[in-house]
Amino acid sequence: MKKKYIISFLFPLGLLLLLLAFTPGMGDTKETKEADDKAGFIGGETCKDCHEEQYKSYSRTAHFQKSVKGPQSQDACETCHGAGAAHVEKGGGRGVDIFTFDKKPGRSADEMSAVCLKCHAKTANMINWDMGQHKKYDVPCTACHTLHAPRSTVDQLTVCFQCHRDTKAQVSKQSRHPILEGKVKCSDCHNVHGTLTKAMIKAETTNLLCYTCHVDKRGPFIWVHPPAEENCLICHTPHGSRHENLFADRIHIICQDCHDDNSHHGQAYDGTSGFGGVNQSNRFVARACVECHHTMHGSVNFRRSFTR
Repeated sequence: MKKKYIISFLFPLGLLLLLLAFTPGMGDTKETKEADDKAGFIGGETCKDCHEEQYKSYSRTAHFQKSVKGPQSQDACETCHGAGAAHVEKGGGRGVDIFTFDKKPGRSADEMSAVCLKCHAKTANMINWDMGQHKKYDVPCTACHTLHAPRSTVDQLTVCFQCHRDTKAQVSKQSRHPILEGKVKCSDCHNVHGTLTKAMIKAETTNLLCYTCHVDKRGPFIWVHPPAEENCLICHTPHGSRHENLFADRIHIICQDCHDDNSHHGQAYDGTSGFGGVNQSNRFVARACVECHHTMHGSVNFRRSFTR
């Protein structure tokens, strides 16, 4: 009875082990799996034989540095371009059985960016990539970044101005931030990889961004000018203007958007008019509100923005 019980137990167990032995992949060792994963990979030195110039430029980038755990510490060129055996067997050629970073083979921006995100998805400034305008408008990483060029050789302005031509025109105006001089970069104000804020600025509000440089405009003040407290862009343009101090328009025009009533706020000051009416002194010619109201952002004076 006992012998019959043992046989009835061992027989199905034997069948199960036999089945597992002939199941594809179940008997593979760790080394076998790694070999299968590397099937078709030929190594960076093989790529170098045909793509000598590309390999030379690649060797000068951060991707080539094994210390940063980039492509060179993985599968070199094939980390980004995929296995190259089929590409070599077919005699090479752009896009022939190899991954290339352009839209000619019909690849989407998401497909190209996905290759970069395999390593860069956890980079601090990439956290909000999916929320950014560049992702929204199908801008791939390679539209701004050159994989084979050292970062030091990339001119940020040239890259940004490829698309933002309106901004390029603005920063060439007489009143502007010192962007062309290299004292201010686009990335000083914008996180090009995505933010939760409008225009991808690197602060929760426009004013907080402006205060990083213009600390004196932050206050505290006894009297605060409401539009200055609300949004700097009510009066100023961020990139460049034909009016002094990046004003969006002539000063009196900006002021009269709000201060337009029957008092002197809404009247034109010229050679024939002043506080008292007609035929007055010409001391108001070519002057504006700031002749009396110097501290437009706020004042410690109870008489609002008068300085004295």
